[in-house]
Amino acid sequence: LPTPSVRLPYVPHVSPMALLGKVTVSTFALETPRCVFDGHADASDAVWLAVAFANASTAFRNPLSRADVPLYKMLLTARFYMTLETAAAAYSCSAPSAPILRVGGDTACRDLGKQDPCNGPLPSPGPYRVKFLLMGCHGPKAETRWSEPILLRRAISPSTIDPAPTRRGSALVVITSILASLGAVLATTVLGALGAKVWGSLCHQDLGTNAFICRSYQTHHIPPALPQPLPPGCGCGPPETPFHVR
Repeated sequence: LPTPSVRLPYVPHVSPMALLGKVTVSTFALETPRCVFDGHADASDAVWLAVAFANASTAFRNPLSRADVPLYKMLLTARFYMTLETAAAAYSCSAPSAPILRVGGDTACRDLGKQDPCNGPLPSPGPYRVKFLLMGCHGPKAETRWSEPILLRRAISPSTIDPAPTRRGSALVVITSILASLGAVLATTVLGALGAKVWGSLCHQDLGTNAFICRSYQTHHIPPALPQPLPPGCGCGPPETPFHVR
């Protein structure tokens, strides 16, 4: 008979990091189990994640070999499966590893040709429980405790969404109108002041004739830029025909 696996005190849990989409309608982000299996794992061992509906976790039995691993496609019938097979060395204290593991993130698992084991989207809000299992060549070697129940978000039914925008109160409408009027008056005042300043800089009044004399303003003609010759070593084609300016 295979040697019973070692029970470790570690309890998997959703990452405490502030993340967008930490828990969605079909996925959740677990904290990576770094340093959990140090002292129990060999170089050839792998760590798996067992995922089960919360009310079916007691029925889960550790597989005796990789060939006995329950697959993702069995979730709705067996109520559990295993996924995220990872070399145990990736979770050691000395190895750099991602801070989270996304459970349910592989949408390609729905394709019929996708090879299991797979990390497919979770089909319902759950709740789910998970545990990590260290597997060696001769079966399970160590395992964590089951997590607390993890409940996913529920999708919002389109029938519950009000298509009509929320009506604003009359007081808010009055305040908005007053602010808009003040903005228009301020813009007109600023534009008038700028126009008077420009006119004063271009024109002055002749005191003898009481007439305004204005300076003319002409734009300067800027000739088009001539093509610059390529620096030595640039380009691989024949020299170009010289550019002549008439």
